[in-house]
Amino acid sequence: MSLLLTGFGTSVPEYAIAQADAAEIGARFAAADPKRAGTVRALYRKAGVHKRHSVLLERAEGAPMDRQSFYEEAVNRDDRGPSTELRMRRYEADAPALAEAAARSALRDAAFDAAELTHVVTVSCTGFFSPGLDAVLIDRLGLARGVERTHIGFMGCHGALNGLRVASSFAGANPDARVLVSAVELCTLHFAYGWDPELVVANALFSDGAAAVVGVSDGDNYTGAWQVLANGTLLIPDSTDAMSWRIGNHGFRMTLAASVPDLIGAHLARWLEQWLGQHGLGFGDVASWAVHPGGPRILSAVGDALGLTNSALEVSRDVLAEYGNMSSATVLFILDELRRRDAPGPCVALAFGPGLVVEAVLFG
Repeated sequence: MSLLLTGFGTSVPEYAIAQADAAEIGARFAAADPKRAGTVRALYRKAGVHKRHSVLLERAEGAPMDRQSFYEEAVNRDDRGPSTELRMRRYEADAPALAEAAARSALRDAAFDAAELTHVVTVSCTGFFSPGLDAVLIDRLGLARGVERTHIGFMGCHGALNGLRVASSFAGANPDARVLVSAVELCTLHFAYGWDPELVVANALFSDGAAAVVGVSDGDNYTGAWQVLANGTLLIPDSTDAMSWRIGNHGFRMTLAASVPDLIGAHLARWLEQWLGQHGLGFGDVASWAVHPGGPRILSAVGDALGLTNSALEVSRDVLAEYGNMSSATVLFILDELRRRDAPGPCVALAFGPGLVVEAVLFG
């Protein structure tokens, strides 16, 4: 037995900021002189993002720095911004509402009562507190007190695909399983101060959002549900320094090396060809692609490596432009949009995270 996805839900914070305005804030974080401020603006323009949502935005309009009060302008080049403790307080305050909204939407889409759920899988890499999101969802959604809980933490942008792997295992082991997978990320809590091109690029990409799916065993009869057929993973060799996510005194710090697209280009196609071959498929048999948009260069590297047309990655680029990179939640936004567009199957979802790791899910 495998997992059928019967309901999808997404949620973003109330207010969004245009990328040009976000660039002005980014230049203030960097304590940038006029030349570096120009570089910041150029990096933001090239990020493929048009606007982004953040829990830190307090109003719809106004001067960029005046629309939020969490971050202050860097006072000097040694200023690193709010402490990790303050960032985690905001995470605990704001993450639950986003996760709840996405979960309620997924339950409505699946036409399920929350009390029917047997398992909850929560996914997040941008915050910690305990009792955690799973306990909050039990209370807010009215789940059974004995619902089985699993948390996928700190795995980065591919975390939702790991969540689907866990959910698939539950569905395979129990034909009566009703599983909620909930991914929520508040990436804007970790904007970095100071002049570091890698961190400026991360500031230019990341945003906040939540997404959820409801899944059941394929022993149930659900017309039109997306079926998880297989999961795959690759830890790319000699890539430890290419992407990392570490806890610092002033937020979580990302390493995002310029070599990431080259590593994907060098390793992805050979591994994916072998993995698809195990399931009787080749690249040409895949009708739809849900590729996590870590950034424009990563999307281009995937497209070049797999010989994909621009239209194959259109939804990934559209989600990046409209929402930014919401880390683990992003690929579920892409899958939801593909479903809304009646995208044909089979579909392959790909996402990349610290390691450097490739995660893949095959849908039918």
